[in-house]
Amino acid sequence: MEEHLLRNSSDNSFPWVVQKYGGTSVGKSLDSICRIVESYLSGSRVALVCSARSSHTKALGTTNLLLQASREALQPPSARPTSGSGSQTPFFPKRVGSGFFSEARTFREPRESRERESSTSTKELSSSMISSISSLSQLEFTRSSSPSPFQPSPSARNRSPPLTPLTPGVNGGVDETSAFHETVDVLKKGHLEAARQSLRPGPLRDELEDEIERDCESLRSFLCAAQIIDEISPRSQDSIVGTGERLACKIVAAALRDKGIDSELVLLDNIVDASMQALSDPQLTSSGDQGVAQLGQDFYDQLAQRLGERIRECGTRVPVITGYFGPVPGSLLAQIGRGYTDLCAALCAVGVQAKELQVWKEVDGIFTADPRKVPTARLVPVITPDEAAELTYYGSEVIHPFTMEQVIRAQIPIRIKNVDHPAGSGTIIYPDEGFPRGIDSSPPAALRILEEEKDKIEGRMPTAVTIKDNIIVLNIHSNRKTISHGFLARIFGTLDRAGVVVDLISTSEVHVSMAMQDFHAQRRLDRLVKDLERIGEITVSKDMAILSLVGRNMRNAIGSAGLMFSSLAKAMINIEMISQGASEINISCVIENKDAVKALNVIHESCLTIKPSRSI
Repeated sequence: MEEHLLRNSSDNSFPWVVQKYGGTSVGKSLDSICRIVESYLSGSRVALVCSARSSHTKALGTTNLLLQASREALQPPSARPTSGSGSQTPFFPKRVGSGFFSEARTFREPRESRERESSTSTKELSSSMISSISSLSQLEFTRSSSPSPFQPSPSARNRSPPLTPLTPGVNGGVDETSAFHETVDVLKKGHLEAARQSLRPGPLRDELEDEIERDCESLRSFLCAAQIIDEISPRSQDSIVGTGERLACKIVAAALRDKGIDSELVLLDNIVDASMQALSDPQLTSSGDQGVAQLGQDFYDQLAQRLGERIRECGTRVPVITGYFGPVPGSLLAQIGRGYTDLCAALCAVGVQAKELQVWKEVDGIFTADPRKVPTARLVPVITPDEAAELTYYGSEVIHPFTMEQVIRAQIPIRIKNVDHPAGSGTIIYPDEGFPRGIDSSPPAALRILEEEKDKIEGRMPTAVTIKDNIIVLNIHSNRKTISHGFLARIFGTLDRAGVVVDLISTSEVHVSMAMQDFHAQRRLDRLVKDLERIGEITVSKDMAILSLVGRNMRNAIGSAGLMFSSLAKAMINIEMISQGASEINISCVIENKDAVKALNVIHESCLTIKPSRSI
């Protein structure tokens, strides 16, 4: 008897909704994720993008453990443990010489089968490890009565031929006392426990456990190869980090299937092929600029198109997509950073022209202030992209501005919701400057919300206040009384060479004050101060915080800055420096860290609290 599974509609008139789930949501709220997906299937086609799981905090999350393992693989012998190999797990013994797939497929480019001999050079060994890691979990299983979520849909499966077995056999020359063995075991144990807690006993759970076991052993072999050649390239680092998203998506895909939702695991390891590698911006690359701009918008447009094609190939199955989308020119981590999963979700939404991109977090949305510090903080129902970008930069975790830009330019709204409170309306980031003229998918309360927002516009109320702590202020007084342009040029040249990002800056002809994130290493700060002392006299103020009042409605408002600073003065809070944002929607100042919570409450009460309407 055929198993009845919930599926996406085959009707193309059903709009797409792309849902992005963070690592802590995947780690702690998997049952809630399954219920959320089920609730949306009745009126939308759903695609999921998942981050690497974190069972407690980001600091203890999978990505951080993978980065730790890559560092441990390159530690010199003197830094490695002297006892205890850490190569056994509580669940499975280490599988020597057999831990790779017998059949797998890559997404775009077929790889030629070739014999591997025991005399393979370390360079060839490293290449084969990259190949094996990049094709993790694409094995076709046949034990389930229904199609496995790990088995691609027919249209995707026929794109390239299967690979031959890969048996690297990396035992000679490997230090099995290396700390990375223990770290891999921690990862394996955590994911196996998650699989056993999330799925009922049966063939599907057995299959998932096999997948996790194979992935972790492939990762171990990859790190062994890196240890042999004593090098991890940026591309190899990306591949190591991408293991986290693969493991998380496998658990999510299997959990959906276990709850009766037909899902398909979508791996993006090879979606960026040679033709896309050439889409980097040569002018920006040659000038030495760093960051996402190096790739150029053409690259992201092409990637979004390919992601849309791949999602549609899943047919009626719910795609569960890895946030990791393979090696990109210049390295994924270097080009995009840790926010690549958000970017992938944004590009998926663009690729399928989704009705909206949903970012599911552990909070109800964006608040007027941190509700943990300001009891009277309220949810902001509607916000503009430039406001969200300012809040993100100055301390509130919203969504990365570049990621947001990709969706907004395609006129797709972003909805931020709480994975543990899915009934809430959340916060909507709308693509245009004005608020929406019609909302098809919003609850009836949307009309009331929009009226409130209209009143806020007319009253010129700011949107939110935020704090960014652990700030230091560097004051530089020129030792010359002339050539001010040379003075500034030397300062910024020194900061550029040191790789320092300045949050706020205030200048005069011979004096510059700069607020920046405190350095974790005192030696780095000492080195920067020493370099700057060649330019002028330096003073350093530590334990500071940046207080920012944000609101696009303040652009033409009169008295916003005066109200902010007079309120701080009444509360006896000293201001170290002041900066008006170039966007005209942000007023920031630097205060002492000890006054941060007090200042938040003072500004929220004076500038953001809705006053009772006067009777007419």
